Amino acid sequence: MDIFNIYLPVAGIEFNVLLLILIGFCVGVLGGFFGVGGGWIVTPALNIFGFHMSYAIGTDLANIFGQSIGAVKKHQKMGNIDWKLGFISIAASIVGLELGSQVILRLEKLGEAGLIVRWCYLLLMFGLSGFMFYDYFVLNPRQSGGSSDEKPKTSRSKIAIKLYKIKIPPMISLPASDIESVSLWIVLSVFLVTGFLSGFLGVGGGFIRMPALVYLIGVPTVIAVGTDLMSVLFAGAYGCFTYALKGRVEFLAAFFMLIGASIGAQIGATAIKYIKGYGIRLLFAIMIVFAGCSVALEQVYKLSLITFYQTTAGIVLMGTAVSMTLIIIARLIMESKKEKARKSELA
Repeated sequence: MDIFNIYLPVAGIEFNVLLLILIGFCVGVLGGFFGVGGGWIVTPALNIFGFHMSYAIGTDLANIFGQSIGAVKKHQKMGNIDWKLGFISIAASIVGLELGSQVILRLEKLGEAGLIVRWCYLLLMFGLSGFMFYDYFVLNPRQSGGSSDEKPKTSRSKIAIKLYKIKIPPMISLPASDIESVSLWIVLSVFLVTGFLSGFLGVGGGFIRMPALVYLIGVPTVIAVGTDLMSVLFAGAYGCFTYALKGRVEFLAAFFMLIGASIGAQIGATAIKYIKGYGIRLLFAIMIVFAGCSVALEQVYKLSLITFYQTTAGIVLMGTAVSMTLIIIARLIMESKKEKARKSELA
């Protein structure tokens, strides 16, 4: 397989082209389906396979920007984007992203970037997935049978309802998400934090913004996915720009990832209409649990220097991404065939 290895001049390493395309395709499918940039897969994957953390983040942001363009167009056609909410997010996300990128560069100078980023990944991934499992199986067991076109009023969490009671002006309405009144400061705070995570962790913000939109702002799952992708697009564009200025983007690697991502994003965005709203959340929670396990194994490797853990981390990460991608594609094929059969019966 060495014949597929290429030298990446910015990162200063050799990397397998087929692996880059596979990573891009999987992240494209998962990103289009979950409404995230996929940085919670790409950044640790590139880091595990040899990229320095800051180069992994910068290259990932370039990939996030490229793959989100097609996915946003697809979700726009499906009516899954709250444009008002999306545009509000841009300013706060950019401010947060710049703060995050400055912090990671300072940590890089101290030689602590990789260690701290991995621990933050672990905290966020296991904490968020734990809450989503709790919501799915304990708080709303009956809701798990809801449809993908679920009404916002049936999906709002108790946290969102409490936040609606905070009447700090100015108050805004979000008709596309069926939200009558919410404080602008609540919305801006959510995007400021997720923007910071985008710059700090290289996750495009979507890794935590999609569930934040659902659980904190009360946006329906399918609308949260489309709107999140819009925010990811702009955050990824700015993140790619600011990291490129700092010389931390390997554009050659990003190019090969985008070959796979451009195809995968269309598949993922199409599949969302065939899977139930709470089903999307469950698959998302499962995905980030395994992604967190891979980061944990990488952390064990850093502490013990036993290569078995690093190899296992790569296998777990890519194995989970490929498996989840295949599940989504299989479900898309099955449900599209059923839809064609129903149409033929009615004809």
